[in-house]
Amino acid sequence: MMLEREEYVEQAYFFHALRERLADGQATQTVLERVHPEILSTTRLPFAIQFLATEMKHSGQLSTGFARLSHYFTAFQTFVVAGTEDDTKRFSTEVALLVLEREAEHRAAGGLTRSATFTYQFEVLCRNRLGYDHGLRAMAADPFYDADWKEFLEFVRVQIGLVELAEIVYVRSALYVQDERRRDPDYEPPLPPLFGEKEGKIAKANVGRDPLYLFAALQRQLGYPEVPRPRAPDDTSSKIEALRAQVRAMEQRMKLLESELRGTLDLNQLIRPELPKGDDEAW
Repeated sequence: MMLEREEYVEQAYFFHALRERLADGQATQTVLERVHPEILSTTRLPFAIQFLATEMKHSGQLSTGFARLSHYFTAFQTFVVAGTEDDTKRFSTEVALLVLEREAEHRAAGGLTRSATFTYQFEVLCRNRLGYDHGLRAMAADPFYDADWKEFLEFVRVQIGLVELAEIVYVRSALYVQDERRRDPDYEPPLPPLFGEKEGKIAKANVGRDPLYLFAALQRQLGYPEVPRPRAPDDTSSKIEALRAQVRAMEQRMKLLESELRGTLDLNQLIRPELPKGDDEAW
């Protein structure tokens, strides 16, 4: 079932608060136990958060609580959270919560079309390598999609990898119907178009190109929601440590040079390299 607008507003706040407090070093369990009083009490989210806190004590995972609250959280939300708990995927909790936060914000704002929702969710799968099979199944379980869209999602699940996304979008757009009717005025599409004329133009222009270009063009031209991108790893600390190691090595060399100049160099202070057994004679 679809939720009221105030539920999505509070969900966005919850995902935002959880993301920021985890970044501050707080434990997930601690945040869940403390954040629910901040949520608007006229919504069902405070009870959902309390359930998540209890479930996490038993299972140690956040996704199991989401899955058991399938009447409140969507299967796609559960899928995104579960992706952070899968050791085979490099999907950070920070990015996952930001994905959920932005989706909730757009749903709360209203006017979010099914085509925009599909594009946003599909880009999440694509950009974070979460897997199309299970991801598209989770998307299809969202009550926001009607029967035509659920059929379309199943088609994409089967055909993706064989047919590129831009071509799929173009063929299911109003522009494709117009193009066909220029050749055959009596043409009637076997399936109803799901994307508008503008989406069709953008998709047609991106056939044969990286699908990320398609997503970016839809965001620029039509205001589709933008998917959070994983941060580039901050290796400042490792660079500093490498510099420290180089400084230590230079200090050691300088000490050896000073000892040699003073004539006090003791070769016994040098560390003999460790050799494999049986190589003592070669040394």
